[in-house]
Amino acid sequence: MKVCYLALLNVITEIGYEILKEQEINVIPYLKKSWIDLCKAYLQEARWYHSGYKPSLKEYMDNGWVSIAVPVMLVHAFVFVTNPITKEALEWLSKYPDILRWASTIIRFTDDLGTSSYEMERGDVPKSIQCYMNEKGVSEEEARKHINMLLKETWKLFNAAQQDNSLSHETFLGCAINAARASHTIYQHGDGHGIQNSDIKNRISQLYFEPIVISVP
Repeated sequence: MKVCYLALLNVITEIGYEILKEQEINVIPYLKKSWIDLCKAYLQEARWYHSGYKPSLKEYMDNGWVSIAVPVMLVHAFVFVTNPITKEALEWLSKYPDILRWASTIIRFTDDLGTSSYEMERGDVPKSIQCYMNEKGVSEEEARKHINMLLKETWKLFNAAQQDNSLSHETFLGCAINAARASHTIYQHGDGHGIQNSDIKNRISQLYFEPIVISVP
């Protein structure tokens, strides 16, 4: 854990150094906050799992849009693609505006719809589908229909949030939009780790994880 922490700290410090050198603004506190919030969300899920607690759908989603790790990803994307970075924009970002929250929620729902069944089999905290099943006493099929409905409603909120985005660079807005869009493809057949279909699993593995070897004459 010390090695992992030191590696992460070094990366964040290096990013902060480069941006401070180029733009004369310190982004390190904001990057650190995103990681702290992610770790807190992971810790909450660990507590639920080890205590056997079954959260309500609202409890789960209040934590789950952070534990999906999209906020930390988009905060880093923001500092990479934005120039100039202003103090006002960093403060706005650190409060997780709607554009960030709804993108994260969309990806949480698509992830759960694609991978929750396998994750529950291997041992994990209940996901949005299982939380709704436990809360309402409905079947998995009904719960999936409800989560799909919430997903569609979240897209409406996300589209509306794009209109109120004056403090964000257009490129960053594209990062958030494309991340949400991509999740529908990434999790369509699971994430490549939990799915049982070997053909699909092999294709995903080849696409994302296996290196491309090019022979040079």
